[in-house]
Amino acid sequence: MTLPSIPHVDIESLEHFDRLLAAGATAMTGWRVQSVDLSGRTAELLGLNPMGSVFLGCALEEKADTWIRDGGGLVFPAIPELPFDAYRGRLYDADELYAGLEHGYDATPDAQIYAWSRQHDQKDDTSRTLAAALHDHAIADALTELTDDKPWVGVMGGHGVLRGDDNYRAAVLLGRTLARRGRMVVTGGGPGAMEAANLGASLSSYDSAAVDAALAELAAVPSFRPSIRDWAATGLAVRSRFPGDGGVSIPTWFYGHEPPNVFAGSIAKYFSNAQREDVLLGRARGGIIYLPGAAGTVQEIFQAVTPNYYGDKATQIPLILVGVNYWTVELPVWPLLQSLAAEHPMSIHLVQTIDEAASLVS
Repeated sequence: MTLPSIPHVDIESLEHFDRLLAAGATAMTGWRVQSVDLSGRTAELLGLNPMGSVFLGCALEEKADTWIRDGGGLVFPAIPELPFDAYRGRLYDADELYAGLEHGYDATPDAQIYAWSRQHDQKDDTSRTLAAALHDHAIADALTELTDDKPWVGVMGGHGVLRGDDNYRAAVLLGRTLARRGRMVVTGGGPGAMEAANLGASLSSYDSAAVDAALAELAAVPSFRPSIRDWAATGLAVRSRFPGDGGVSIPTWFYGHEPPNVFAGSIAKYFSNAQREDVLLGRARGGIIYLPGAAGTVQEIFQAVTPNYYGDKATQIPLILVGVNYWTVELPVWPLLQSLAAEHPMSIHLVQTIDEAASLVS
């Protein structure tokens, strides 16, 4: 016997809740309410059948809380003393993560959440583990809701590429080219090549003079070392001068030494690096371009190669390595990929220029 499926409704704002009431709702079956302050809607809640509803981290008066629980709904209470919302209903942006930057990076939510995550690692506290898992589930859910018809193309590369470097400029032009060709640029969200690709996407509607001006301004603070504050502040100033959608970034607090770049329009930041990597590579169905990088980039190459190796042509995506000498001599990944592809043909490519790479995914 197949049970009928119950459609669910995600409610992530008080305005959405009020719209459903105004439309004549009488029951909350299938409602999933995330992080909404309903302390002023007790009378309205008492007029709704709560059977089959779920409330995640919402502010409720005791009477409403009892009504929901007794009526067959589930209430997951807010977790106290966290520097983040474990049930958040949306992705981050740079303004939220870097709020308070004028007082130093340590004052920002990004830094405070990272500090909390380090305490969690040391104490092995189950409640903290649960909070992190709930947060990452909420981020995954919000990322799924990010609707866009554009093919997502991943751009991977090292965080050590300096602003002002030729490789940084090349990554900017790559992101700009992809965005101009109707691709959604998705990166690992950190500095270096990742920042450059998101920046390039954000500059897709600007001319070359604007690109040069943005790069010149950024070059004054080439790295997030020694000052994340100066690095991020310079990026925010450039973003304010040249506003645009820099695509998506998927960073992680696991790498606390990699602050998130400010140019991605949507930031899906995770605690779990394993989940973050899986989501990052899984969403880039339009292909993945690998610029020179170190261990993290190599990991991402082989993590993406595995499903391509065991999959078929219908599930494979283009994997493009940029930099012939780098991937054959400095880090000889390409010969190993060729050996794997000899047994299981894959869509793998080694090119020298960003124009060649962009042509293979657009």
